[in-house]
Amino acid sequence: MLAERALSIGTRVLNKNYLSGDVGADVDMLPAAEPDKMYMLYVHIPFCRQLCTYCSFNRFYFKEDRTRAYFVSLRRELEMVKELDYRFGAMYIGGGTPTVLLDELCDIIDYAKQLFPDIKDVSTETNPADLGDELFDALMPRVARLSVGVQSFDNDLLQQMSRIKTTGTAEDTLAAVQSTQGKFDSFNVDMIFNFPSQTFAMLQRDLELVKQTGCNQTTFYPLLASPLRRKQMAQAVGAVDYSREYEMYKMICDDLYGAGFVGSSAWTFSACKDMIIDEYIVDFPEYVGIGSGAMSYLRGQNYTNTFSLRQYHEAIAKGTMPIATMTQGSKSKVVDMRYYFATKLFGLRLDKQEFRDRFGVDIARGLPVEMTFMRAAGAFATDDDKELTLTAKGRYLTLVMMRETLAGSNDHRDQMRAELDPAEHKELLDEESNS
Repeated sequence: MLAERALSIGTRVLNKNYLSGDVGADVDMLPAAEPDKMYMLYVHIPFCRQLCTYCSFNRFYFKEDRTRAYFVSLRRELEMVKELDYRFGAMYIGGGTPTVLLDELCDIIDYAKQLFPDIKDVSTETNPADLGDELFDALMPRVARLSVGVQSFDNDLLQQMSRIKTTGTAEDTLAAVQSTQGKFDSFNVDMIFNFPSQTFAMLQRDLELVKQTGCNQTTFYPLLASPLRRKQMAQAVGAVDYSREYEMYKMICDDLYGAGFVGSSAWTFSACKDMIIDEYIVDFPEYVGIGSGAMSYLRGQNYTNTFSLRQYHEAIAKGTMPIATMTQGSKSKVVDMRYYFATKLFGLRLDKQEFRDRFGVDIARGLPVEMTFMRAAGAFATDDDKELTLTAKGRYLTLVMMRETLAGSNDHRDQMRAELDPAEHKELLDEESNS
């Protein structure tokens, strides 16, 4: 699709500006909260029992001693955020695998709610192998949304993703996921589509099995590989073929909408529209991220915490935040408008009056190139004085914008990880050192 290629290239260029940063930025603290503003809290737990080939998030091999030490520093970082007068309406815990130590996870949730009593919704990720009565008993009283990283129910794909060793076979995964039905307000199954060796038949089978899990929400991510990961996957299992992505996406939408799901975002499908989703940027334009490798977005600035566990602990011990990079200078108004435009459309609706109130300009005047492109591409189902909503093609183009934005973030993460001290890199990421 010509529009997809043009949008992918344009978004990649713009993201270089958004994610450009000063390594070793001289910033000890995030800015204080703005009065009466509600934010979202992201907590990163960077430990996994196996490292997936496609994943660029900050993650290290799990060892109990290093993980428990990490939670000690994480609690102190929470206290620093509290001292800056932040208020949070929701909390999202990602990784890594947040459920590697359930007792520590429960403690951090309880402590966050104690410090920030406005937190109403807690969402956490997990892996299929962690599902069971111990997890259910621990998290059902604490978590509104549980998101299970399945990725695929095809054993060949799971093997290529380096997941079978820790998640079990597709048959094991299906049984574990089915046991979770009805236990959480929002039970999400994460899937990936357009993995290089995935066929349309594999995707159709994944769709059928997702519906058999009993989940009330599913997220079908397009492959979000950074440029470096794309090269690695091309050598291992083949190149990513974006020419078929739209047809795969159309298959997913037709199947899930036909089964009674509704769109909560461009790639999340829910039993009802108002369920919690993982892309918290739709409801919370600004957020604070804590933990090694976490990102914060505040007042038009992007802040990234160090990927080094050693540096993370050292910063916390000194009473400073572990910020390694931040965007160079204040972001321009137009960049902030583009970010708002992409995130709101990703949530399937943009309120034009809210845009005018926020930026002091009509969207057609503030973003003339973006609006002209999307109109010419037939992206809008509604385009009146009040709102923008999306056609099927528009949902896909919005998915493309988000895919490239997150892939750009992944490239940024890969660069940060590459700067780890070689000894620490081996200690944390070498399989033989952690077996």
